[in-house]
Amino acid sequence: MGQFKSIRRFLLFWERRNNKDENKPLIPKGDIKPDGSYISHMTTDDNPGNQISSGLSNNEGPTRATSWTGLRSAAPSTSSWTEYLLKYLLITSNLLFTVLGMVTLVVGLWGLINKESFAQEKIGGIGTDPMLLFSFLGFVLTLLSLTACVGALRENRCLLRIFSWALLFLVVVQVLAVIIAYSIQGQIVDYLRFGMLTAMARYQDDLDLRFITDEIQTGLQCCGADTYRDWEINVYFNCSAPGVQACGVPPSCCVDPLENGTVWNTQCGVGAQRLDEFSAQSVIFLGGCLSGISRWIEQHSEAIGTVVVTLLGVQILTLFITSHLLQRIQRSRAQHDVY
Repeated sequence: MGQFKSIRRFLLFWERRNNKDENKPLIPKGDIKPDGSYISHMTTDDNPGNQISSGLSNNEGPTRATSWTGLRSAAPSTSSWTEYLLKYLLITSNLLFTVLGMVTLVVGLWGLINKESFAQEKIGGIGTDPMLLFSFLGFVLTLLSLTACVGALRENRCLLRIFSWALLFLVVVQVLAVIIAYSIQGQIVDYLRFGMLTAMARYQDDLDLRFITDEIQTGLQCCGADTYRDWEINVYFNCSAPGVQACGVPPSCCVDPLENGTVWNTQCGVGAQRLDEFSAQSVIFLGGCLSGISRWIEQHSEAIGTVVVTLLGVQILTLFITSHLLQRIQRSRAQHDVY
């Protein structure tokens, strides 16, 4: 009887175990999260093969999910393509402006060196030298463009911030200059007269001022600031001067400065200030250049306004692109720090 009870107890034990296995739910064991997901654990099975296959299946699931997620995240979106396009547009445009700035800088330095403007006897008048303005503008343009180009290429936030602040300062200065120029329209003529008379007084001493003055007088067919007698301000064209050019005007004032249509006649304006207006009108231009400049500005006011608005628009657009690139770099760095 004792042996029969032991056998019966053993059989009942396995019967309860089999019933428990049959009633087991068809979900993996694990901890259920509040959002309905669960964390699966390795189950114990009597069959070693099932353990291995279960372990492989549990390991392959996350791996495949990770790989598919990585592929989906690696696929370039429309916004990423737009950001890359804006980035390399900023690099390309600033690279072109860098070349332009370097050319302007080289031309300005070449003009200063060629005229020996750094010589001791000429250093006092270097402040009004147009080539100095060329050199300064070329240096600023080159420095800013290189800063933006390197900053965008390397995604350097410090360089991009320097460029954006400098560009914002330049935009503000240009807007203020346009506002001031518009508010003092009546005084612009006086400033132009002062600049024209200064250029005429230094006509023989500064090659750049001579070139600019000749181009204005030839292009606008004018002579002097208000009249051809303004050339008396120059020590060489003054009627009390001892030279041959006394009481004369530059050849760019002449109606026909070319002798036989080919050779520049440098003596065509000699003694023109001694002539009355009726006799002088067949030799030189009587009208002053200020009235010609005013007429030219009035005729081309729309084109000048279009150029000014376009330049300001390009700079403001560049400023927005730089700000957008800075925000993208900031987001990328923040995501990198989180992960």
